[in-house]
Amino acid sequence: MIVLGIDPGYAIVGWGVLRTEAGHYVPLASGAVFTPAGMAFGKRLCRIYDDIAAVLTQWKPQAAAIEKLYFQNNKTTGIGVAEARGVILLACEQAGCPVYEYTPMQVKQAVTGYGRAKKPQVMEMTRRLLCLREVPKPDDTADALAMAITHGQASASAMRRRSLEKFRQ
Repeated sequence: MIVLGIDPGYAIVGWGVLRTEAGHYVPLASGAVFTPAGMAFGKRLCRIYDDIAAVLTQWKPQAAAIEKLYFQNNKTTGIGVAEARGVILLACEQAGCPVYEYTPMQVKQAVTGYGRAKKPQVMEMTRRLLCLREVPKPDDTADALAMAITHGQASASAMRRRSLEKFRQ
């Protein structure tokens, strides 16, 4: 299965495409969409939409995994991220790519085995699971690849459950 992981934002949107097979992950492509601070916000959203739509067109993933939005301290920044996330969801919908959402704790659990792992631990395990020489840069790209790994694990678990149910019948 081809999975697109996305770390949403409006200054930087990280993305990573993986092939997942039986608990193994093969990185196919990764990168980030950058929008400059001085650019009009509507134009920033257009660039995010266009670039993510291009990734969807090129790689044709069977699933997209994106971080579930939550507000912590800065609600103003959160609104901008929510708007960027909206154009990302629109691009996925128009490409016919189903979207799955995961919390930061779910990503940490899937990648490191510990839901309260620190960011450097998640980034290092992402590097190891993908057999990369270095942690992908920027951090948003590494986060997007971790998101794709999370979906690979979650979908593999769901497939295992379905096959076990068929076996028991």
